[in-house]
Amino acid sequence: MFSKWWHYALALIVSLGVVGTALAGLAAALIYPNLPPLEALTDYKPKLPLRVYTADGALIGEFGEERRAFIVIDKVPQYMKQAIIAAEDERFYTHGGVDTLGVLRAAGSNLLSGGAKEGASTITMQVARNFFLSNEKTLTRKLSEAMLAMKIEHNLSKDKILELYINQIYLGQRAYGFEAAARTYFGKPMHELSLAEFAMLAGLPKAPSRYNPVVNFPRAKARQEYVLGRMRTLKFIDQPTWQAAVKQKLIIRQARQQTDVSADYAAEMVRQALFEKYGESIYSSGYKAVTTLKRAQQAAANLAVWHGIADYDQRHGYRGPEKQVSLPADSARREAAIAGALEDLSPVSDMQPAVVVAASAKLIRAQLRDGSVVDIADNSLKWVANWVAGKKGRQLSPGAVVRVQATGSKPHWRLAQLPEVEAALVALHPQDGAITALVGGFDFNRNKFNRVTQAWRQPGSSFKPFIYSAALEKGYTPATIINDAPLSLAAEEAGGTAWEPQNYDGSTSGPVRMRSALTKSLNLVSIRILQGIGPYYARDYIRRFGFDPARHPPYLTMALGAGSVTPLQMAAAYGVFANGGFSVKPYLIDKVYDKDGRLLMQASPQQAGGNAPRVIDPRNAWLMTTMMQDVVRYGTAARAGQLGRGDIAGKTGTTNDARDTWFAGYNPGLVAIVWMGYDQPRSLGRRETGSQSALPIWMSFMDVALKGTPQTGWAMPGGIISVKIDPATGARLPDTVLGELLGDLLGNKETGMVEHFYQEFPPPEAPPADWNSDPANPAEPSRPAAPPGTPL
Repeated sequence: MFSKWWHYALALIVSLGVVGTALAGLAAALIYPNLPPLEALTDYKPKLPLRVYTADGALIGEFGEERRAFIVIDKVPQYMKQAIIAAEDERFYTHGGVDTLGVLRAAGSNLLSGGAKEGASTITMQVARNFFLSNEKTLTRKLSEAMLAMKIEHNLSKDKILELYINQIYLGQRAYGFEAAARTYFGKPMHELSLAEFAMLAGLPKAPSRYNPVVNFPRAKARQEYVLGRMRTLKFIDQPTWQAAVKQKLIIRQARQQTDVSADYAAEMVRQALFEKYGESIYSSGYKAVTTLKRAQQAAANLAVWHGIADYDQRHGYRGPEKQVSLPADSARREAAIAGALEDLSPVSDMQPAVVVAASAKLIRAQLRDGSVVDIADNSLKWVANWVAGKKGRQLSPGAVVRVQATGSKPHWRLAQLPEVEAALVALHPQDGAITALVGGFDFNRNKFNRVTQAWRQPGSSFKPFIYSAALEKGYTPATIINDAPLSLAAEEAGGTAWEPQNYDGSTSGPVRMRSALTKSLNLVSIRILQGIGPYYARDYIRRFGFDPARHPPYLTMALGAGSVTPLQMAAAYGVFANGGFSVKPYLIDKVYDKDGRLLMQASPQQAGGNAPRVIDPRNAWLMTTMMQDVVRYGTAARAGQLGRGDIAGKTGTTNDARDTWFAGYNPGLVAIVWMGYDQPRSLGRRETGSQSALPIWMSFMDVALKGTPQTGWAMPGGIISVKIDPATGARLPDTVLGELLGDLLGNKETGMVEHFYQEFPPPEAPPADWNSDPANPAEPSRPAAPPGTPL
């Protein structure tokens, strides 16, 4: 009886097998001819984003719907291949596209569960699905996937299939392929990863959102340990290697930290320029743009701006925590509350979100999102004293959500706050206009308005050097005496309203030399100089520096910088002084390559002394530089002497009611401009000046940017004579022993007793044909040939 049942069972199984084989054959016969061609695989063209780099190779921006970075199979580390195979398809190199054992296992599981809930996808089948099919779990789609996988195996090598998989698979955070994922999650290329990091990435394909380490690190860690365990089982690694990898602490990049150095404003400028030239193709064609930025200078500029803004905030008081959360006594629930409070808060610049876990008048302890705890104590607490727990009506107690910031080489933590004030910095090479650092604001993700190129603000006293330069061309000299006395101006002179200008501190000095007036930034002298040369002449003259005369009305207020400029305009304009009189156009994009490395575009920068137009006399540039050197030696920017360099020059700027503060400074090789203010103009505060708020940012940047560069200075051009003068009158002293003795007695430490003058005036230059002088008040390029030292 038993043998008969056995025969029946065997016959049933054979019959089912025959029928199944026949049906599979029929399905294959119907499906296989309709499978898509494999050109998408044999001629693989991934959608590669536009990437933007500094001149020295640091990534600063990536633009495209997908983050991709193609890598050939020969460059993929062995551990990466093994981790993928261990996690996804251990028999990859032995099956023909379909893993029969895996199919039987999945079929049994699905039979028991009553549906197609578990698959047996091989790497080849995943390639087929990613390129040609959908993700629906139906029998028809699975059969098509299997057929297509076998077709792929017949046409491509195993290594080519694995290469396609490694470059095409989606791994979360908009990253496609393992090379892009390596940079996205760990901030470095694949070849720099450790075994532990390889295993973390290899665990992602199964469910990128579920095992995303940025979103859920514990779950991602568990998956990583599973992959490492599979690698050990398959003898890809030994026990000690497995143990070390499991114990390795992983540092995961946060979602917004995708670049090597922060330069979002510059990267966006590049994107806009290339979009105008190439259109939508830039987002998928794998273009590589190389900028003129220098990584070290950009990093220094970022820190200088961030810390300068934080210092300003510290001077003006703490505005309070971002929010307050309740911290349960139970440790597990407490940790969950902290994690929840910080979950949606990302770092802004170098300000980390944290939750206060303990607070007293002498110590505040705060926990960061990675679980580490930092202490803020001593002087770092002074500016938040009114918010410490216990003060009536204010609280900085446990549960307060705050920002903390590390300063110094050994991290010293201080409380910070998201600022309301803004600042910008731009630096360029004056010889060719290459922009080496650009910070358009505190944080691009918070506000994309680029203040370097888009903010038209009043330059204040930082505009005075251009008026003084115009005066030199009209016959003034650094020794010319001008009266620093009260002024009362009619409405038509001041632009519509009667005006009684004053110096910054309200004082007057009587007759002073022009050099001293610039050094001390005397407003009344600057206005009298502009009266002497004429506002229309000055307005036309400043065009030589790249300024738009329409933005500088021809009134006496122009002497104090009442027009409007951008920081980039100011950088180019000060570059004229720095390079000896040439107008050089700033540029940011140096080269653009296609995905195969072919050069598509290359900059042709102007060169001072070469193809750049000369716009001012070299003697004028040199004399202005010597006067601005005195500004940083003895004048309003004297604190710049802390840099210990004798080859820097510059000018501070503060506008009416301190709505804008500036410092514009340079040496022969680098010009840097710093601006600080509110986007909606309002006062920065009574004591805020260019020397108080902008100059420290400039100094912090230049200290790094000039480190290791020798001091060179500016050679005196021909046509300049050195003359001993009476510092009190500016008049030339007799060239005798008695005169020298008198000069020594009258000299002072500010300028000494020697002044420099044009040896003779050259013929007047005709203004460019497109200058738009007021016909009723034309600009006169001619100048009175006054003897050196004679007041005009």
